[in-house]
Amino acid sequence: MDKITKTIAEELNIKTTQVENTIKLIDEGNTIPFIARYRKEVTGGLSDEILRTFGERLTYLRNLETRKEEIVKSIDEQGKLTDEILQAVAIAKTLAEVEDIYRPYKQKKKTRATVAKSKGLEPLAKIIIEQKENRPILEIAKEYINIDNLSEEDKKNKDKVVATAEDAIQGALDIIAEDISDNAKYRKEIKRQCYREGLIKTKAKDEEAKSNYEMYYDYSEAIKFIPSHRILAINRGEKEDFLKVSIEKPEDKILIYIEKDIIKGETQFAQMLKDTILDSFERLIEPSIDREIRSDLTEKAEEKAIKVFGQNSKQLLLGAPIKGKTVMGFDPAYRTGCKIAVIDETGKVLDYTTVYPTEPQNDVEGAKKELLKLIEKDKIDMIAIGNGTASRESEMFVADMIKEASRPVHYVIVSEAGASVYSASPLAKKEFPDYSVEQRSAVSIGRRLQDALSELVKIDPKSIGVGLYQHDLKQKELDDELSFVVSKVVNEVGVNLNNASDSILSHVSGLNKKVIGKMQEYKKKNGGFKSREELKKVTGMDDKIFEQSAGFLRIFGVNPLDKTNIHPEDYEIVNKILSDNNIDVKLVGTKEMEDSLNNIKDVVSRYNISNELWDMIKNNLVNGVIDPRDEIKQMTLRSDVLTIDDLEVGMSLEGTVRNVTAFGAFVDIGLHDDGLVHISKMSKSFVKHPSEILKVGDIITVYVCGIDKEKGRVNLSLIEE
Repeated sequence: MDKITKTIAEELNIKTTQVENTIKLIDEGNTIPFIARYRKEVTGGLSDEILRTFGERLTYLRNLETRKEEIVKSIDEQGKLTDEILQAVAIAKTLAEVEDIYRPYKQKKKTRATVAKSKGLEPLAKIIIEQKENRPILEIAKEYINIDNLSEEDKKNKDKVVATAEDAIQGALDIIAEDISDNAKYRKEIKRQCYREGLIKTKAKDEEAKSNYEMYYDYSEAIKFIPSHRILAINRGEKEDFLKVSIEKPEDKILIYIEKDIIKGETQFAQMLKDTILDSFERLIEPSIDREIRSDLTEKAEEKAIKVFGQNSKQLLLGAPIKGKTVMGFDPAYRTGCKIAVIDETGKVLDYTTVYPTEPQNDVEGAKKELLKLIEKDKIDMIAIGNGTASRESEMFVADMIKEASRPVHYVIVSEAGASVYSASPLAKKEFPDYSVEQRSAVSIGRRLQDALSELVKIDPKSIGVGLYQHDLKQKELDDELSFVVSKVVNEVGVNLNNASDSILSHVSGLNKKVIGKMQEYKKKNGGFKSREELKKVTGMDDKIFEQSAGFLRIFGVNPLDKTNIHPEDYEIVNKILSDNNIDVKLVGTKEMEDSLNNIKDVVSRYNISNELWDMIKNNLVNGVIDPRDEIKQMTLRSDVLTIDDLEVGMSLEGTVRNVTAFGAFVDIGLHDDGLVHISKMSKSFVKHPSEILKVGDIITVYVCGIDKEKGRVNLSLIEE
């Protein structure tokens, strides 16, 4: 069995046949969304999350094997390859372990040890480390004095001269110190002891300085227990020059461990070796181990932060769409006025205006009159208010205004994070060339309520505002995570091809920029697509791109199957099943279809298809257009306003989760600032991370457990006390 196959099977707890089949699919150029949805029978039903991890591990392990081959070849070319090295390389499980093995054989820059080697002191170092010689070491070392054998020019070069026996001994000890530092076994054990017993310690650079890091001005915590968000906070405090960070190690234990392995009894060499071990530790090992541990802790903390960011982003993108409603996008402001955009149920802008109900104009009556006119004229159902500057005042104005409306109107507070980024982008300029930045922002806010996914894909995910320390994270890894999340959501939901933007199409499985451009051209020229089959007429749409993308593109045309998740490659068998059982394909999505399918027996065996395929076909024939967002509770609709003065401890409220962090979740309950549900208030049982309990966009019932009117803070609980 292939080593990589075995490793992945063990790590993911899946069968080797699943691994082999999945590797083949990946190597054939199939995308993760396509494999997850349409090759379940091949992979054994692996989810897209597992498949992503699978792909990452496959790439890592292949790179690991390549690096092992490179290292073995390099050591062999140096004439230093042994069976012991080969064995160590073979069993190494990480790139870090492999690099530790290779460390002694790397081409080094000039060091004290390399200088000593150039002076020919390696044999003396060998004598000292073997500890077998009975002759006095000073006597032995005299044999390595070379000053009398050098040219007058070389005598001036300290890097070539061995003038005394003491110089020779010191050079030999420098070689030993570096060998100790490069020893993979020692480094592995030192890191193990540091992770088990070490402490992260922080001190203030200036104890009088005010900052967000004052809790870390004199702080220590065990490495094995410190949570990821504190690692990131400490890193930022250090970067901003408020903190000094160090690692406290079990130094005595480390030194004893190395001494026991090297020193062979009470010989003339014992003390000098003991001193050399200390020198190696303090001068060479400790600084590099510190860097490695800090880097490792940061990497793991970043991985967790990126995962949380991805989870939050996913939930935001999966926000339940408000279908069939005309929405007023309300972008609050003071001096420049509140920008208003009316958007119909298809996303088309019907009207635009600016009103001034806030300071300094305070034209409440004028603004009310104008907006009530729009509500009546455009038959507005909902108002989406951005949660930025002047949001609170705007909310109070809207809550009062809609009481006078001639039709029922509700309002929702919408996160406007990233709206300004979008409105100033080339894409926004292309969509609305005649609109100002502020006008585009109002449109974006309104559209977010109608369909968060379609609007938010236009924005750099890092600007959406649901992460922690996102600007401190490795941007490539963050971008990769967010790209995966967006792609996952887009492909889960599916895309209505005939009204899809370039932005959302760019995340559809298999599609590229060039093909998307040609698809949009085809839509304009032909008035849209009438079938998935028509996609094959698009320039650049080869068989592979069609295979990977077609199932995720919905077309509401002549063939009812085109609006489902059923892939065109399965249309033939679907039509045969329906035809054989006298079922009209036009019944897709009806109760009659469900009843008819339930009466069919032994489909899998009769038509020689997998259980996975039949389950997928049946589910789609019964449900028609499957949108996972339909199962998500819609955000809270409001018709009046809440103030902190209205709150009482113990009060029950409904709210929307806006952000999830390592220490708790922020919940919109209708106030200017979100309330906080601390992790300790989420359950009577232990909660490892808030994401186990809550997700961004969740509509939840909370209980007020603390009110600070002076600071405008509200503490919430999920536990009724």
